[in-house]
Amino acid sequence: MDELLAFVRLALEEDDESVEDEVVRQFGDYLRSFESLEFMTMMDEPYDDRDALMAVHAGAGGTEAQDWAEMLLRMFLRFAESRGWKAKVLDKHPGAEAGIKSATVAFEGRYAYGYLKAEAGVHRLVRLSPFDADKLRHTSFALVEVLPDLGEVEEVQVDPKDLRIDTFLASGHGGQGVQTTYSAVRITHIPTGIVVSCQNERSQTQNKETAMRILRARLHAIYLKEREEEKRKLRGEFTSAEWGNQIRSYVLHPYRMVKDHRTKHETQDTEAVLDGDIGPFIESYLRHSKAKGGK
Repeated sequence: MDELLAFVRLALEEDDESVEDEVVRQFGDYLRSFESLEFMTMMDEPYDDRDALMAVHAGAGGTEAQDWAEMLLRMFLRFAESRGWKAKVLDKHPGAEAGIKSATVAFEGRYAYGYLKAEAGVHRLVRLSPFDADKLRHTSFALVEVLPDLGEVEEVQVDPKDLRIDTFLASGHGGQGVQTTYSAVRITHIPTGIVVSCQNERSQTQNKETAMRILRARLHAIYLKEREEEKRKLRGEFTSAEWGNQIRSYVLHPYRMVKDHRTKHETQDTEAVLDGDIGPFIESYLRHSKAKGGK
C-alpha cells in the first residue's frame, strides 16, 4: 500500500502517463486482493473448509435427462480442475443410450464444500434435443446433492445391524478395464432406506470404507435437517417440500442464457459456464446468502 501511495504522489507531481498507468494497475491489483479476502470471510459456516461429496442424479426424461446429468458432471469436474482440486468419481451408473443415471464424486481441495454447497438443488436445461429426430425443444432436469466429507461423525452412530451390505462386479469399459472380482459394494441403511454404492476403488475393503463415509455424511445431513426443522416448528415457520423448484436454468434455445433463480445472477456465455466457469454464480450465491443472514 505504501508503494501505491508513493506512485500516487509521484503521479500528482509529474505529468507522466506511464506513472498514471502504473497507479491504475496497482490499484486494480489491490482491489482484486481485497475482494478475494472479503470473499474468503464468507467461508465461515460449519464444514465450509471440508472436502465435498457430490451426487448428480438425472431427472425424469430418459436419455435426454441422463445426457444433461453427464453435462453437469463434466461442468463440476472442469470447475474443480480450474481450482487445482482433486476430483475422484466414486460411483457412476451410465445411461442405456447416453449420459449417466447418477454419479458420486469426491472433491478434495481448499474450501471445496464451502464452494460447492452453492450448487445443491435442481438444475434445468432447455435446448433442441440431439436425440429427437424432429429437433424439438426439450426441458430436462437433474438433481445435485452436496455434502461435506466428515469422516467419523460424533452425532451419527451407525449400528451394523441396520446395514445390508451387498457386493457385485464392478463395471468397466471393456478389455483390461473390466474387473472379475466382486469388489463393488452397495450399502443399504435399512431404517432410512438410504442406498450408497462405490465401485471405483481398487479393493472391496476400500469401496466399503468409501461407501460408509458417504453414508455417514448423508445420515449427518438428515440429522442436521431434522434439527433445523424442529427449530422452524418452534418458530412457527413453514417448510416446503423436497426436490422443489430449480435453482438455475441453462437455456440453449431459442436464446442463450444461464440464470440463477435465487440470486438473479445471469450470463449469456453458456459455453463458458458448461465448461466449468461457475465461480461468479457461486460467489453471487454466497454473497446473497450472507446478506439474508443464512446459508
